[in-house]
Amino acid sequence: MKVKTTVISFFLFCAMAFSVNAGEIYVSPSGSDNNPGTKDKPMATVTMALRKAREIRRLNDLGVAGGIRIIVQQGTYELYEPIFVRPEDSGTPQSPTTIEAAPGEKPIFSGGISVTGWSRPKEKIAGLPASAQGQVWVAAAPEVGGRTVEFRQLWINEQKAVRARDRNGDSMNRILNWNHKEEKCWIPLSKTTSLNKTSSLEMVIHQWWAIAILRVKSMKVEGDSAELSFHQPESRIQSEHPWPAPWLSKKTGNSAFYLTNAVQLLDQPGEWFLDMQNRRVIYWPRQGENLRTANVVAPVLPTLLSVQGTADNPVSYVSFKGLDFRYTTWLRPSQFGHVPLQAGMFLLDAYKLKIPGTPDKKGLENQAWIGRQSAAVELSYVQHTGFDRCRFTHMAATGLDYVRGSNFDSITGCYFYDIGGTAIQAGTFSDPAFETHLPFNPTDERELCRNLSIKNNYITHVTNEDWGCVGISAGYVQGINIEHNEVSEISYSGICVGWGWTRTLNAMRNNRIHANLVHHYARNMYDVGGIYTLSAMPGSSITQNHIHSIYTARYAHDPEHFFYMYLDEGSSYITIKDNWLEKDKIMKNANGPGNVWENNGPMVSDSIKNAAGLEAEYRDILKKE
Repeated sequence: MKVKTTVISFFLFCAMAFSVNAGEIYVSPSGSDNNPGTKDKPMATVTMALRKAREIRRLNDLGVAGGIRIIVQQGTYELYEPIFVRPEDSGTPQSPTTIEAAPGEKPIFSGGISVTGWSRPKEKIAGLPASAQGQVWVAAAPEVGGRTVEFRQLWINEQKAVRARDRNGDSMNRILNWNHKEEKCWIPLSKTTSLNKTSSLEMVIHQWWAIAILRVKSMKVEGDSAELSFHQPESRIQSEHPWPAPWLSKKTGNSAFYLTNAVQLLDQPGEWFLDMQNRRVIYWPRQGENLRTANVVAPVLPTLLSVQGTADNPVSYVSFKGLDFRYTTWLRPSQFGHVPLQAGMFLLDAYKLKIPGTPDKKGLENQAWIGRQSAAVELSYVQHTGFDRCRFTHMAATGLDYVRGSNFDSITGCYFYDIGGTAIQAGTFSDPAFETHLPFNPTDERELCRNLSIKNNYITHVTNEDWGCVGISAGYVQGINIEHNEVSEISYSGICVGWGWTRTLNAMRNNRIHANLVHHYARNMYDVGGIYTLSAMPGSSITQNHIHSIYTARYAHDPEHFFYMYLDEGSSYITIKDNWLEKDKIMKNANGPGNVWENNGPMVSDSIKNAAGLEAEYRDILKKE
């Protein structure tokens, strides 16, 4: 009997040991997915670690009663597809799933690919300006799956290079005219006329509160001017949509623009061009850059992490801690052009009505349908998920996006830097099949983004590709809490909540924007606010925020049209109280009923001013590294 008891005890001990270890799965770039996932024998990918966790839960292992921790060790994880989190990966309140950095370590998830093999060209490069001949280096364009990778960004030692353009620095030219009927534009031509021989040229045009990126189809040169025509679909959309349209004004100047993406425009250090025809990258190094040793990265993936559930089966109790997401691409402008309506939402169709009026607004004179930029991290139909002290850098479009169907989620203590579009985005705006001026109020509220906490995040140097994007952007949301964030170095508005341009009651309500610090915004666009709202949202409040330092945008359509707070069309039932504003300059445009204004401006107590922004325990994230 003693021997039998000893054997049973031994097997019970082994079972308990397995269960204890089941709660922790280690991942390392030097690991193997054939490994068991222990600290000594880690797995290689989070994707396979998730599969292991999924199987452990399916088999009801006792060792995960306190949760599963996927512990990601130091190193760079070069992704060839997004990490996908499914409903089957969900945890429970008692047993959550956490994907987290190992203590003291900084794992990086990268959607980029290295560009290597740089050398000086042996022959002159056709079309390259004389000043650049002998200065540039070339490398074979990277390939994935046997195909040349197309990309719109390039990073050298984590510093973004400049896509070759005709006007350097912040300088832009101004259009001469826009022919809406013929869908053509006249511009002054300050560079070589050989631009009419390139097939990849793009025009970036500044118009009111947004830019447009237009692929040039043809250029007809006449003296020191040129007539441009554009590819479809952006040509039709750009010339038909009324808001925001190209600006023509003798008083303040016509819309500014620059041309980009042609080898003829590569004329200074830091500029690059992707020569798809010859499958090579051309770059003029900045002073001190050694391309033989430099880390040169081109983005490949638009999305690094996708968390996708369903309304009936959401992904639940999964969180992410201390992870670093880097290098994403976004190719829509190269494939279809990019003509946004507002906040980066691009137009799929838009036109002016010959006879104004819609079911919601009798005076509305236009219609529009929109699409949404991709994001490095996207979540739909989730609950009780969160991001804690994660980093989002070097991205082409949106950083982090709670797209729809979320409830009781959080973004806390995260760092956003060098983002092409919006840093944090949340909630439904308008689906492609839903006219964007109609009030959105779904029968099933599970479609909405509800009870999201965005707190103590540092957002800086974002919106640097699509200037009409914002720091934090929320559409039709309920119970969102945007609190103690710092938002700076923004091309347009800082924090925007609302969509629809309507006073009609809709899905939005009970939203809170509290104690945020917004500064150094409106770098490129006006018609702007440090905090901006749209449409009715009963029970909502904007309180104790600190807003200062509006840039003087060089090419604003109206040099006076900038504001510290901007309640735009339909904004209703909002309490605006105790906000410290550098100046008492506020816009109330076609507001609805029920707004309460109390104690806003430079007279507000310094105690409120000084308390806004990151709280003490999160100020360490102000450091870039």
